[in-house]
Amino acid sequence: MKVCRNINETINTLEEFRKSGKTIGFVPTMGALHPGHLDLMKRAKDENDVLVVSIFVNPIQFNNPEDLTKYPRDLHRDKALLEKINCDVLFNPEVEEMYPEAVNTKYNFGALEKVMEGAFRAGHFNGVAIVVNKLLDITKPDRAYFGEKDYQQLAIIQKLVKMENIPVEIIPCPTVREKDGLAMSSRNERLTATERALAPVIFQALNQARLNMANMTPDEVKIKLKNKFSEIPQFKLEYFEIADDKELKAIDDWNQAKGIRGFIAAHLGNVRLIDNIKFI
Repeated sequence: MKVCRNINETINTLEEFRKSGKTIGFVPTMGALHPGHLDLMKRAKDENDVLVVSIFVNPIQFNNPEDLTKYPRDLHRDKALLEKINCDVLFNPEVEEMYPEAVNTKYNFGALEKVMEGAFRAGHFNGVAIVVNKLLDITKPDRAYFGEKDYQQLAIIQKLVKMENIPVEIIPCPTVREKDGLAMSSRNERLTATERALAPVIFQALNQARLNMANMTPDEVKIKLKNKFSEIPQFKLEYFEIADDKELKAIDDWNQAKGIRGFIAAHLGNVRLIDNIKFI
């Protein structure tokens, strides 16, 4: 595996692969790799000749400075995992390499950036869009792989690619879960043993909400789920929304959209967890 620390080296390395007619699959990450990340990488490896992974903790997408400070970092472990799956190129830049000057770019994603995560994490998606645009410009992959756990982020990136006419295929990949249903996330490492035992309640509640579709309206489903979380003091529910799977507009009737998903964010102790599942 070739490790590139600067942009020009990465561009030149990947250009050599392109000249020989090889396709490039790209998985952007912030490190703290887990089996969910590795699942994306294995798919990218299967569907392309070259696997490129980036590890970069992007400071401009953290609206909470404490989250940035606490974000887990273990580059030695991450490199070992990448070696194991035969990653071809790792791009691991410093902040100064990615942002030598102040970044003032402002994107307008319309309603898509104002709901759910956008409503609770001001500036988050603008920071995500800036770094993803830059990473795609550096790596110029044929395909880039993103997990559906961060479904709203995926929708933002799909819109970004259309807005900027970026010549890349965005590949959505299903959420990878622990055996008890908890969506895999780097944040899970910060849960205490007691909190980790409680965390699967999020996935269980989403599944129950989906079952309740049969005899409840969307508003009734939301009320029932919120009542469930109000009975568990360790959780602080931030939002539960039922929305269409394209524009992420909230629905109040099951016939409003062909594709519908349930989205949730909750604090468990000091850790904020998100998840979503397909309803229809």
